[in-house]
Amino acid sequence: MIKCISPVDESVYVERNLHSNEEIASAIFKARIAHKKWSKLDLKERIVLLENALEYFKEHREDIAEEITWQMGRPISFSQREVTGLMERAQYMLDKAPECLATKTPAKKEGFTRYIKRESLGVVVVLAPWNYPYLTSVNSIIPALAAGNTVILKHSSQTPLCAERYFEAFKKAGLPEGVFQYLHLDHEKTEALVQSKIIKHVAFTGSVEGGTSLEHSLAGSFKGLALELGGKDSAYVHTDAMLEKTVESLVDGAFFNSGQSCCGIERIYVHEELYDDFVNSYVAFVKNYKMGSPIKEETTLGPMVKKAAKKHVIKQIESAVAAGARLLIADEDFPRFFENECYLAPQILVDVDHSMDIMTEETFGPAVGIMKVASAKEALQLMNDSKYGLTASIYSQDTELVEEMGPHLEVGTVFMNRCDYLDPALTWSGLKNSGRGYALSTLGYENLTQPKSFHFKEI
Repeated sequence: MIKCISPVDESVYVERNLHSNEEIASAIFKARIAHKKWSKLDLKERIVLLENALEYFKEHREDIAEEITWQMGRPISFSQREVTGLMERAQYMLDKAPECLATKTPAKKEGFTRYIKRESLGVVVVLAPWNYPYLTSVNSIIPALAAGNTVILKHSSQTPLCAERYFEAFKKAGLPEGVFQYLHLDHEKTEALVQSKIIKHVAFTGSVEGGTSLEHSLAGSFKGLALELGGKDSAYVHTDAMLEKTVESLVDGAFFNSGQSCCGIERIYVHEELYDDFVNSYVAFVKNYKMGSPIKEETTLGPMVKKAAKKHVIKQIESAVAAGARLLIADEDFPRFFENECYLAPQILVDVDHSMDIMTEETFGPAVGIMKVASAKEALQLMNDSKYGLTASIYSQDTELVEEMGPHLEVGTVFMNRCDYLDPALTWSGLKNSGRGYALSTLGYENLTQPKSFHFKEI
């Protein structure tokens, strides 16, 4: 059995039995059988059915938002945004499907007929995390289904209701049986699922350790594996940055979702000319956050997902302080709200350096380190001094500076004057320990389809 312990009040919010080995085998069989018909269905018909499923999310947005809050702790005032984001990303990928899946014909060559088709892979497994339970999973689920694949979703044990909501949405929309299924599994059973020869592709969002384990499990199988893993995303604030807007953006980037964001800002490098003003403004802005129960509309900072996550952040903070870092948020700045042990006030650290875990290891919580730098060149060096490479942000009014720095940043996405955002028109990818493969944009269909060339010669 899996139990979702709500970080809101530590109550048992959801209990579900794990699916048995027999049920796993049945799901794989149904998915394989369903793929034969689903892949042959006209693309326009598949798109209509998937768009119908989006209506379900629109109709149940408030209930789904409340479930998100109780399952993983995000303030209710923000949870509806995730449902809206799901619909926006899904619609974009569906709108692009005809273009991305169209037959490609090279220049005419006398005596030959040549073209390339993109065919579905077969059965795709999506392994989704709890921190953005819909926004992470939709990146693979919708394009996989639109391309003619069938999907089995294994969601985090912290957010099992999200898998069930997907199932209800697709069922109500009229998707044939077996086209979309979900399974509640532990680690051992998940490994057995992805190792099945019937599974052709696995999309995973989670920890580096989880991604490493998957690579070991699938070694030698030659099946597709897309990994979005850890991050230690950075920002550089240049001398000409617009202070107020930059502070607002980087506070939100660091503390939204209690810092539990894949591309959340965890380290900030500020040019020495702007450093003091930036830090003072940053601290003042953070103190405006309202920490409390996430079911209250006024709350802007809720709990972390579980006690262990909180302990991890505290350990990094204490280690940094022991090495000489200073804390800029005092206990009295946030009246203690500890109905349970998952709540953690935001923290800002200065006098930090790269000998400290707070600046090099993933934090995934409401804490950020701020360092003074003498130049953009120094900032670039520090931003790249990381085993992760998901995103990097530069705050400046000098586009030429950003365009000069951008190619040298070892990340999948370079932002200018924004952070912590996924644009579905752009490819989402990571370098180094942040993963491999990519999602969204017109390239998002490439991982989920197989190109096949047709080469006919006239005789």
